[in-house]
Parts: sequence; structure tokens; C-alpha cells
Amino acid sequence: MSFTLQILGSNAAIAAHHRHQTSQLLTMMQVPFLIDCGEGTQARLKKFKIKSQRIDHIFISHLHGDHYYGLMGLISSLHLYGRKKELNIYAPPGLKEIISIQLKYSQSSLNYKINFKEWTPGESQLLFENVNLTVHSFPLNHRIDCSGFLFREKPKKRRIKKGLLEKDISPLKIISLKDGKDVLDDDGNVLLANKKYTMEPARSCSYAFCSDTKYSEAILPHIMGVDLLYHEATFMEDMRDRAATTYHTTTKQAGEIAKKAKVSKLLIGHFSTRYKELEPMLEETRSIFENAELAIEGETFSVE
Repeated sequence: MSFTLQILGSNAAIAAHHRHQTSQLLTMMQVPFLIDCGEGTQARLKKFKIKSQRIDHIFISHLHGDHYYGLMGLISSLHLYGRKKELNIYAPPGLKEIISIQLKYSQSSLNYKINFKEWTPGESQLLFENVNLTVHSFPLNHRIDCSGFLFREKPKKRRIKKGLLEKDISPLKIISLKDGKDVLDDDGNVLLANKKYTMEPARSCSYAFCSDTKYSEAILPHIMGVDLLYHEATFMEDMRDRAATTYHTTTKQAGEIAKKAKVSKLLIGHFSTRYKELEPMLEETRSIFENAELAIEGETFSVE
């Protein structure tokens, strides 16, 4: 399994209809990433039995409260739990000041260090990288500076065909084969032909998170062909004018983006509190892009 996405909150603005503000937990190559942290996120983590101490990386899309008001409470709780390891927060300019002021006036000194890594508004940047994956930011079209996030596995190594190699073959030779190289003897002759002993690499997977944004095809190059796309769909289609004036997206517009980006699967969320029932929103989205689902709290979506 390449990654799982668990929805912690999917409502816009305020909690309503048993839905809470935006937050998600993406686990990719065994690394958990918290994406946005709306009010009550730590309560959702407890409810779904997610260990908050395992989270070392938090991504904040923008500074509207429904996307980060839960962060200070989580930071405080991690301190009270005795956290020692560093916490990395990838955020827009201003969040470091907001958190620092709260710590200052509550006379709080954390047991652990927070590394604030600001993304630059209007630009796409590499925010995180390890041996297996990368995370890039990309600009969204919202009323204030707002960023989407692209999580992508790096190209994988070739796979060894089972049963063909001798059991005592050295690890260095296996590494060479996985790197796509032939194994040579001391005279430069091919000892093990790569094509004979290996298969094509497993496909690398990707996830794109698009929080608050007006309909914008400028994001298409960043999300093209992703396996799973989360895109806000705050309003139904009859509220298109309202969506435009508030810099949000409708259900059908989210479907259009998914269709034009040729993604494999679409999740819609950031639902307006005016909608108690969500099935009509899903029906509208599927009229444009069939492979769409609702981002329902507690639901987990997996990509193999």
C-alpha cells in the first residue's frame, strides 16, 4: 500500500451537522503528514485512535481560522505529553508570529523545538524531501495567500524476479540490478543481465491537496495525473456566483478540474454549513467526473 488518507474534518467555516473544520492525515511511505489543523483536530485524532506524537510534519494551507485554529491546542498538548523531538510546520508567512505571541503571553516554554518553514506566496516550492518522496507547494486562487500541496513518491527501483537468482548472491549485486545495471565479472563480461533478472519498477503514487480556491486552471500543471485529488467544493452549482465572490469552488467546477487534470480519483470537501445532506453535492460532481467521493470524517482512502 503506497499511501492512506484519513479525513479528520471537512466542513467550511464552522462545525455543523456533525462535521468539523478542515484537517487530514496522510500516511505515505510510513510517514504521517497532518494537512491543515482546524479547530478540534486533536479531538478527532483521539477519536480515530491516531497517535499525535508520531506526527513530525504539519502543513498549513492558509491563515483562515478554519484551517489552523486547532494548531495551538495541538502544540500545547504535545508539550504536556512530554514531546522532545522537533516538530516541522510548513506554513504561510505570519504563522510563526501568531504561535510565538501566544506562547509569549501565556509564558509557555515548550519541551521541544518547532521548525517553521515558510512557503513563498505565489510560487511552487520544494518543502520536504526524503529518500522516498517529495512535497511541493503550489499557489491557489483565494482571498488571502493560500497554497496547495503535492505529495509524490520518487521513482522506484526495478524489482527482482523471484526464484531466478542464486540464494548467496551478494547485496551489492542486487543493488546494481535494482539500479537498472548489468552485473559484470572482473573482465567486464555480463554476468547477470538486468533485463533477465528484473522487472519494471512499481508505479509511484501521488496525492494533491487543494484547499480554499476559486476555480483556476492554473493549478492543472501541478496536479496533472495524480492518483488522488482533494479539491474543495464549498457550494453547489446554483451558488456559482457566491462561490466566485468568496473565492471558492462549486461541485461541478471541482469535477471540471479533476477531468481536465486527468486524475484517477477526486475527493470533494470544505462543505458549506448550508448543506446538511451531502449526497446532492456528490451527484452534481459525478455528473462531470464520475470517480468522485465525499470527504467524510473518519473515512480512509487508500492508493495501492
